[in-house]
Amino acid sequence: MTPNEARDIADAGFAHIAGDAELVGAMLAQSGSDVTGLRAMAGRPEFAVFVLDFLLELDQRVLDFAQAAQIAPQRVQMARAVLGGGGDPW
Repeated sequence: MTPNEARDIADAGFAHIAGDAELVGAMLAQSGSDVTGLRAMAGRPEFAVFVLDFLLELDQRVLDFAQAAQIAPQRVQMARAVLGGGGDPW
C-alpha cells in the first residue's frame, strides 16, 4: 500500500464519520475539540492517523467503515501502519 492509498482510506474514513452524528460526537469527545477545531485539525497531516486510530479503536467501527467503503477491514490497519511511519509491512 502506498502512502497515497493510505491517505485515501483515511479520507474515506473521515467522510464516513462525518455522515454519522454519533461518530461525529464520539470523535469530538475524543479530540476534546468542537466542530470548528476539528475542521482546523483536518488540514494537518497527522489528522489521517487520528482518523484511522479512531476507527480502529472499536471493532464495530472499523467493520462498519470497511463495509461501507467496500474494502477489507485489514486495509484500514495497513493504512494506519503506512501512515504511522512504519513503512509498508505487507
